[in-house]
Amino acid sequence: MNKPFLLAETKDTLQEKLLAAKFPVFRTKQVLEWLYKMRAREFAQMSNLPKDLRSWFSEQFTFGGEELVTITGSQDTTQKLLLRLTDGSLIETVILRAPAQNEETGFGRVTICVSSQVGCAYACRFCASGLAGYKRNLDAGEIIAQLMYVARHIEEKQTVASRDGQVPFDNIVFMGMGEPLANYENVNRAISIINAEWGFRFGARRITISTSGLVPQIEKLADEPVSFRLAVSLHGATNAVRDQIMPVNRRYPLEQLLPAIRHFAQKRKRMITLEYILIENVNDGLDQAKELVKIANDCHAHVNLIPYNTVEGLPWKRPNSMRQNAFLKVIEDAGVSVTIRREKGHDIAAACGQLRLKQINKEAAMA
Repeated sequence: MNKPFLLAETKDTLQEKLLAAKFPVFRTKQVLEWLYKMRAREFAQMSNLPKDLRSWFSEQFTFGGEELVTITGSQDTTQKLLLRLTDGSLIETVILRAPAQNEETGFGRVTICVSSQVGCAYACRFCASGLAGYKRNLDAGEIIAQLMYVARHIEEKQTVASRDGQVPFDNIVFMGMGEPLANYENVNRAISIINAEWGFRFGARRITISTSGLVPQIEKLADEPVSFRLAVSLHGATNAVRDQIMPVNRRYPLEQLLPAIRHFAQKRKRMITLEYILIENVNDGLDQAKELVKIANDCHAHVNLIPYNTVEGLPWKRPNSMRQNAFLKVIEDAGVSVTIRREKGHDIAAACGQLRLKQINKEAAMA
């Protein structure tokens, strides 16, 4: 029987288990400080815990056991980490760095893109995540472990000490491998740990969940107590285009998706983001730009344009800069809030799932 992940425990659940095992309640705070302030890697490091308690933890829990397989990219721009989990599964975690602004660290804002599943079952036609198939959901502890690994990685490489447990990044986005809302309970539990005062103490407004458009879960999200941000992977402004590249649209077409988005925005009283990957001669026509303007205005949404990252084995291409700029201009001229994500990992196979797929194919060839 596999042991549960310690990083998946909340303050309440950990306290209950310690009390049930006849350990004093104050040990809960000590353990959580070792995890989230001091980034302990193993139970042996928890020096102020008695030996019998450390032994009990070793018997009851596992830390997560993620192992770095490879890392691509540059320390001052974008880096993609390929991590192997305890069952041999591969996931990707990406570090996105903005241009340098902070004199102390030498970097601008740092965003961490985490995975929520091993593979993906939603089979967006342009995405590498589902090419090797869907395997399973990530446990909340495996989601937290990605952030813990990245925090240690950044602090070690920059020789930046943990400041009372504050993590060395500014934003967290659930935009890696998998559909976060198809792993609703584990993602929600992970976010509560990330946000908790005893956890990472990371502001909810700096956490974004991205979904391909699971309508019931979007409606459910609106009632969650943690006020995180929502991004919707639209990638097509009409059903005809979405049907072509996003199978999920057949189940939840725009007639159902857009009211759910409006409901979330109105309930939370905040702007949502429409993610839009620009694919040459598929969804980058000016007719789509005009329809996207209507949707953004109707939903009071910000538009984030993302030129396509080429995936080996798939036919799609990114538009040239002229087509990108023409699409962008239509949206800007309409007064819609819009950004365009220029080169962020195009040269390091940063499209979701690409690095995992290459490793799987490599290991298969060696078998």
